Amino acid sequence: MPVLVASDLDRTLIYSAAALALTMPDARAPRLLCVEVHESRPLSYMTETASQLLTELGDVALFVPTTTRTRKQYERINLPGPQPKYAICANGGHLLVDGVSDPDWYARVTARLADECAPLDEIREYLMATADPMWVRKHRVAEDLFAYLVVERELLPEEWVKELAAWAENRGWTVSLQGRKIYAVPKPLTKSAAMHELARRTGADLTLAAGDSLLDADLLLAADKGWRPGHGELADEQWSAPQIRALPERGVLAGERILREFLRETKTPR
Repeated sequence: MPVLVASDLDRTLIYSAAALALTMPDARAPRLLCVEVHESRPLSYMTETASQLLTELGDVALFVPTTTRTRKQYERINLPGPQPKYAICANGGHLLVDGVSDPDWYARVTARLADECAPLDEIREYLMATADPMWVRKHRVAEDLFAYLVVERELLPEEWVKELAAWAENRGWTVSLQGRKIYAVPKPLTKSAAMHELARRTGADLTLAAGDSLLDADLLLAADKGWRPGHGELADEQWSAPQIRALPERGVLAGERILREFLRETKTPR
């Protein structure tokens, strides 16, 4: 029976230049591999060692990239190792099989959102009405499933984020602040539901997961074992659970450590 490894990508396995956290002397910095190019410029990286570990992991486990990114944003990423058969995009809204969204899964997700949450248009209207153009750089809708803002983080009022979270909570939505992005996501739109579906389809008898943000909490709780890095929303909240291991590493070296943990657990006799 396969081991299923569902891992968040951004700031978990891959890192922008701003998120690398290379605090060591320059001469001791790890060699980096670019794994994403956007508009002809390098955007995301992992260490060369991490790329080797991910290649090894793909040979011994069912590795499932699990991301809040849209399908188009995910397709920019060129991970080392075997091409993943499955991927989870749009925070669980799309389950990709050989690169194609599973229409039955999407239909199930959208039906549940219609039944349980305030409509996306209501959320968008609130964001447009209350977010100050002084600190908002972009308003975006992802896959007609959720919304997010790109903001100037240093100008963003903390009280506004708290008020948004409280308002969204009463409408069946959740709010997550990740770097320069504020996400408003329907509560039933979860990575964990998609992971459970893949575990059912593949007959996986062990599920492993990693992530750094509040949108990853449900994924970590749903897995048999999970890891979080020493940075991100979960670390800031000192969030944990019995099956979750909080790692001390921060930045790109945390991605390397997470892959070592995945491999160790995968190879441990069960």
